[in-house]
Amino acid sequence: MAEFLPALLILFTFAALLAGYPVALTLGGASLIFAFFGIAIGAFNPNDFGFLPGRLFGIVTNQTLIAVPLFVFMGVLLEKTEIAKELLTNLSRLFGATPGGLALTVILVGALMAASTGIVGATVVTLGMIALPVMIDKRYDPKVSAGTIAATGTLGQLVPPSISLVLLGDVLSNAYQQAQLNMGIFAPKSVSVGDLFAGAIVPGAILVSLYALYISIFSAIYPTRMPRIQQENAVDIRATITSLIPPIALIFSVLGSIIIGLATPTEAAGVGAVGAMILAGLKRKLAIETLSDTCHQTISTTAMVFFILIGASVFSLVFRSFGGEEMVQNVFASFPGGLWGALAIVMLVIFLLGFILDFIEITFVVVPIVGPVLMAMGADPIWLGILIAVNLQTSFLTPPFGFALFYLRGVAPNSIKTQDIYKGAVPFIAIQVILLAMILRWPALSTWLPNNLYG
Repeated sequence: MAEFLPALLILFTFAALLAGYPVALTLGGASLIFAFFGIAIGAFNPNDFGFLPGRLFGIVTNQTLIAVPLFVFMGVLLEKTEIAKELLTNLSRLFGATPGGLALTVILVGALMAASTGIVGATVVTLGMIALPVMIDKRYDPKVSAGTIAATGTLGQLVPPSISLVLLGDVLSNAYQQAQLNMGIFAPKSVSVGDLFAGAIVPGAILVSLYALYISIFSAIYPTRMPRIQQENAVDIRATITSLIPPIALIFSVLGSIIIGLATPTEAAGVGAVGAMILAGLKRKLAIETLSDTCHQTISTTAMVFFILIGASVFSLVFRSFGGEEMVQNVFASFPGGLWGALAIVMLVIFLLGFILDFIEITFVVVPIVGPVLMAMGADPIWLGILIAVNLQTSFLTPPFGFALFYLRGVAPNSIKTQDIYKGAVPFIAIQVILLAMILRWPALSTWLPNNLYG
């Protein structure tokens, strides 16, 4: 009976999540129920609970995780002060006169917003409310318009500096050290959030370029479905570029300071939060009400993240005490193909879980279970992290359950049919699958830059 408890714990937890119970309470509650049952049958040592205070104290004092509320604050403030709308308006003046120019503008603005918010829902909703009505008004094909916005919104999973990479980097760092300890390496190396940021730059740039290439080819073949925008007045290029410099400089200064080692992710996040306030103040959009709403949303998001992380820590403790890590290791070892066979199964499971769970839940629940085993089998931690990020991004865009599609459906006008959103997403899903295959075939796409920057 005891050997089946880790598997039963996983099944019970996911059943409760599917039933709609809160994630943090489900993780902690299910773990405690199984722990008490394990104590009753002699399969769980109650002394293991003594490790829990140290784990929880480690969470609330984790310097890396302090970056989470700061990045959230930065993203929410940029969203609420309508800086994204201003970016879209100014860039559309530059590119709108060419076929597909408005869609290219949406991709560029979406990439910048994704880097600042890092949350799929926020970017999709913002772009859906700002850009979709304009694209429809300019007689853009509804399918292409919806697909472009939904796909661009998911860039927050991959484009640094994003919240998802901060959380994933912290979890992968712990998993990497655990993998080395399991292999008898008692002076383990670590992987940082900065490593993951650097590893995501090349794949992120490739993905944005592939999106833009698809739009360019589509607009060249079907110019009437992505028509030119007639400018009423001459475009003041100098004024337009000047208005673009502050927000773009903010995002790239935050990312650049991390990549070149001038600042830690936490320090750079603080710079980003202050910079967002200065930028909003310069544009005279930093009202007390806006700042209050931003702080409220930041506190809510941060509390959710840390509550889930505490529940996940309890889950991880109980799961490991039951011998769950050895069970996963034995299961993976039985798959044909070694690392590649195990990786294929993990990627499939994460892809399917992306239909029902948010990236935070998958990061805190799934990665600590499978990460140490995969890395002990030879998976590079940065390569694995980028694969997971791209995989989840694809899952969030795939019909009929993709989160990004639901978010867009919620703000899209009634003239946009649900099937238009689904059909429009298909080409972008194919592009993301191509990127995933490229990273699998050439791991250096994700490891070359961090290796050269940090050795």
